[in-house]
Amino acid sequence: MALSMSMLVALIGIALAFDFLNGLHDAANSIATVVSTRVLKPHHAVVWAAFFNFIAFLFFGLHVAKTIGTGIIDAHIIDASIIFAALIGAIAWNLITWVLGLPSSSSHALIGGLLGAGIAKVGISAVVWGGVLKTVAAIFLSPTVGLFFALVLMLVVAWTSLRLTPLAVDKRYRRLQLISAALYSLGHGGNDAQKTMGIIAVLLYSQGLLGGEFHVPLWVVLSCQAAMALGTMSGGWRIVHTMGSKITRLTPPQGFCAETGGAITLFMATLGGIPVSTTHTITGAIVGVGAARRLSAVRWNIAGRIVFAWVITLPAAGLIAALTYLATAFVD
Repeated sequence: MALSMSMLVALIGIALAFDFLNGLHDAANSIATVVSTRVLKPHHAVVWAAFFNFIAFLFFGLHVAKTIGTGIIDAHIIDASIIFAALIGAIAWNLITWVLGLPSSSSHALIGGLLGAGIAKVGISAVVWGGVLKTVAAIFLSPTVGLFFALVLMLVVAWTSLRLTPLAVDKRYRRLQLISAALYSLGHGGNDAQKTMGIIAVLLYSQGLLGGEFHVPLWVVLSCQAAMALGTMSGGWRIVHTMGSKITRLTPPQGFCAETGGAITLFMATLGGIPVSTTHTITGAIVGVGAARRLSAVRWNIAGRIVFAWVITLPAAGLIAALTYLATAFVD
């Protein structure tokens, strides 16, 4: 179904609103550790993170955008109603978890929304199983890989700091945390902004506006990176508190290890075209540095609440999207 220009612009606006909310919701992933260790003040930290969010497109290809656009549900069945329902499902779930202060995944909310709307339209045949299984596997692998790299980095930090005084160690890693926070923000912008790029690009594709071949126009890239950066600058302080202090208390060396371990994981996933959750990744890394000190340093009840939010995000966002699609179809 061909859309009027005003409807097309409105849907793109909703997609960019989701991208803004993604930055707002996931600001904690980029800045929680650097804020909790008092390396940067909160408002300085969000500007630092937003800058690297925006320039991420200069460092990565658009493989994740292609996965979202064509690798979750069949691109040929996608229409404006599916895009609208998927975005509403993702936005609604993001708002619910933001109010509750739960660091759930904006990425998986969007993927759940696409799946829910696509299945509501044509049934299970809408699913592109290769892309979905790869994404579901990443739900479990990304925090595990983040945890592993963070643990290894903690061992390296401990070994290289043997002859340093505690004050010298603290001073060194306060400086290095600026770099690790920048790297994590690059990974965040590179992976997460591409998800909205994929949504907008497949919408344009469904309207025959991409010249017959799926690709992501430059204006879409810049718009999505800017929307995410602006969202990051707007904060998300409830979740910053959960990520930065409730899971475990962090020192500058631990913050450096968590951010660097998470950044390595995000770089690998983005280059491989896998839409992972930045929330899952940094949570795994934070748990890793806490457990490296001692297992009791991790507040496992808080970690349990976060895991619960992970588990229900896909089906919850999918259900909201499916109901939205059916409601709009009924109105039509």
